[in-house]
Amino acid sequence: MNQPTVDQAVRRFAQTPEPARAQVQALLEQLNDALARRDSQAAADLFATECYWRDLVLFTWNLKTMEGQAAIKHMLDAQLQAIESAVFGLDPNELTDEADGVCSAWITVDTKAMRGYGHIRIKEGRIWTLLTTAQELKGHEEPMGTRRPMGAEHGIRRGRQTWQDRKLAEAANLGVTEQPFVLVIGGGQGGIALGARLRQLGVSHIVVDRYERPGDQWRSRYKSLCLHDPVWYDHLPYMPFPDNWPVFAPKDKIGDWLEMYTKVMEVNYWSSTNCLKAHYNEAAKEWEVTVQRDGQELVIRPKHLVFATGMSGKAFVPSIPGQDVFKGAQQHSSQHSGPDAYAGKKVVVIGANNSAHDICAALWEHGADVTMVQRSSTHIVRSDSLMDIGLGDLYSERAVASGVTTKKADLIFASLPYRIMADFQVPLYDRIRERDAEFYQKLENAGFMLDFGDDDSGLFMKYLRRASGYYIDVGACDLVIDGSIKLQSGKGISHLSENAVVLDDGTELPADLVVYATGYGSMNGWVADLISPEVANKVGKVWGLGSDTTKDPGPWEGEQRNMWKPTQQEAMWFHGGNLHQSRHYSLYLALQLKAREAQLPVQVYGLQEVHHTR
Repeated sequence: MNQPTVDQAVRRFAQTPEPARAQVQALLEQLNDALARRDSQAAADLFATECYWRDLVLFTWNLKTMEGQAAIKHMLDAQLQAIESAVFGLDPNELTDEADGVCSAWITVDTKAMRGYGHIRIKEGRIWTLLTTAQELKGHEEPMGTRRPMGAEHGIRRGRQTWQDRKLAEAANLGVTEQPFVLVIGGGQGGIALGARLRQLGVSHIVVDRYERPGDQWRSRYKSLCLHDPVWYDHLPYMPFPDNWPVFAPKDKIGDWLEMYTKVMEVNYWSSTNCLKAHYNEAAKEWEVTVQRDGQELVIRPKHLVFATGMSGKAFVPSIPGQDVFKGAQQHSSQHSGPDAYAGKKVVVIGANNSAHDICAALWEHGADVTMVQRSSTHIVRSDSLMDIGLGDLYSERAVASGVTTKKADLIFASLPYRIMADFQVPLYDRIRERDAEFYQKLENAGFMLDFGDDDSGLFMKYLRRASGYYIDVGACDLVIDGSIKLQSGKGISHLSENAVVLDDGTELPADLVVYATGYGSMNGWVADLISPEVANKVGKVWGLGSDTTKDPGPWEGEQRNMWKPTQQEAMWFHGGNLHQSRHYSLYLALQLKAREAQLPVQVYGLQEVHHTR
């Protein structure tokens, strides 16, 4: 099957063929007519035999992809009465594109409760892919543009409160005499972005984090850490990075930005706060969360609880015989603060993904004798190739110059259903593999085990499926190639002796430090610790698509497991991911929470079943 390329998907300024626009308009009118008559079969018949409708909250109050006409009819049968009305239209400010037999257009969608936006692709006269996204709740619009607040109150009257008075009063009362509607556990980029969204929507909230200052989650990591994604991919909601922001921001600069952003966006942020335990009170329909703040225990009673602890869970350290007898230091990569103390020392890093490469390179720069132990193959993509081929059409200065804003890029990316996303990615990574063939050959000659994913679809699919197994090369691979970073690949670990890591072929690697760059478990591991193992199993594994590829067991889910949507545990949510996902999906989670705070009639379709507990 011929698939449009990504550059065809984002083409905008070519002259719009009038027949193509007329075709899209006619099909939308037929869809509107079928929905008005609540004829779900007639609506489903407008879709191709192979078809996908990805809905982000607007129709399903969920993140849900319907695949095939039968699934679309089933959703409409369940939801049309509750939706009451839905009207699709062409965005008058955007052109319609036609290429390789596919018509693409940006659309507006209006329901009784929400205003939405989306994208449509038409093939052979019928709908192939449809994206519908909620953008705002009617009657609960964000105070922006013409609705922006006045701020200072002009005029003279006794007893009035200034902005500072109101801010201090809120800080003093919230969580003590007044309970937040939402408690967000985790104050990294995910929790902060969600807090900003909730503030704009007028939802009372507290974001809690154990670190002393916002941004410390970044500041506390190893010294060489920086963003491997470019700036255009990483903007936060409402406030993009300035035009002079570096393409790849260092960790401490990101930490400072998050701290500033938290203040400017007026996120209710409790730092130096540890969550001790939580329990859902079924009778009161609220959570009871015990936290420790300023040396005192306090019980907070929010209606909703959000775990924003990243896309991953607790640090995973494999159990290896001899860990109790090893006399050197042992650290998980999340605990490794940097290379300064290890000049002239011998270090063994177990793992071969992003953190492992970054840590090995920094250790080598500071004079350590460092060995990387690669137990399974890794996908490598050079940063400049990823920027040019993988991201350039969506997130780059080139994209911005072509009219592809970050928001539009997010929606283009979201418009590709996960089921067929790999089909769009494979050709890109074929080009990368050809472009960097000499580089990859040198890596293999050095003994490094390479892969491009189970189906050759590369970085993004590995990230979405398992959030591991890759490295965006910013220089460390050259050190592997020339032997500066010593490599042991394709071997397991037998045990640790008093002063060495011993591999399963008997090779001894003397070590003063062992770094476990071995990743993280599922986010519901935090649920098991804070609430109970039973609730963790009730909601099930977090992250992954059910692709039945390595570390992403089936069955097929169609969306990220448990992320940004209702879970099997009432009033409990998961939020996070990289900066792009924290920005984009925080909107849909915030709208779902606002709807519940406003007591709007919410009818969730397709609540995710649980197939895997951890």
